Amino acid sequence: MGVVSTRAVLRYETWTLQPDREPDAEPTTYAMQCVVDGETSPPSEDFAEPQNWVLQHCGRHPSHHTYREIITRPWRAWKRSRPTAR
Repeated sequence: MGVVSTRAVLRYETWTLQPDREPDAEPTTYAMQCVVDGETSPPSEDFAEPQNWVLQHCGRHPSHHTYREIITRPWRAWKRSRPTAR
């Protein structure tokens, strides 16, 4: 039998990650969640709408004082091009 050899070529790439601000990117949305009962506001591009939901929710449930903000922000990653050697 002949000799079988394996050859591997490794190539390291540099990636970049940042919020996606392209015109076709999904919108950033905001929501609020009650920590006491887990109820969540509808997501909105306007952060004032979830905040208003909190005021209405705590008006209906006076003992619910703790909330968390949920932000959904689109991100994108791409390979950075390496400068060519001259």
